[in-house]
Amino acid sequence: MLEISADKVAEVIILARELDRAEGEFDGFVDNLMPEEQYSLVALMWIGRGSFEPEDLAEAIRTAEAEATTPTASYLKGSPHLADHLENGLDALGISATDAEDDLYRRT
Repeated sequence: MLEISADKVAEVIILARELDRAEGEFDGFVDNLMPEEQYSLVALMWIGRGSFEPEDLAEAIRTAEAEATTPTASYLKGSPHLADHLENGLDALGISATDAEDDLYRRT
C-alpha cells in the first residue's frame, strides 16, 4: 500500500518540473515528509521508470527503505525525468496523476 497521498505526490511532481527555480522548496517539501512517505515516493518513481512492476509495490517500498543511504530529495533530483516517472508510477497503480495535479492547482 502506498504510504503517501496522491496530493503530496502531485506537489512533488509540480516542484520537480520547476527545479531550476524551486529546488529549495522541493528539498524542504520532500525532507519534511515522514520516512514512510519518502520510501513510497522512491518506490513510486521506480515503478514509473520500470524498475519494479505495480504488483511489487510492497517490495519496492522495502527496498527503498533498505537502500536509503542518501537524502531522498537528493536521490530523487538525480533521476532524469522524475516528474514523468512519478506520473507513470501513479498511473500504473490506477491513480490519476492528472486528477491529483488538477485538484492541487484548484486549491491554490
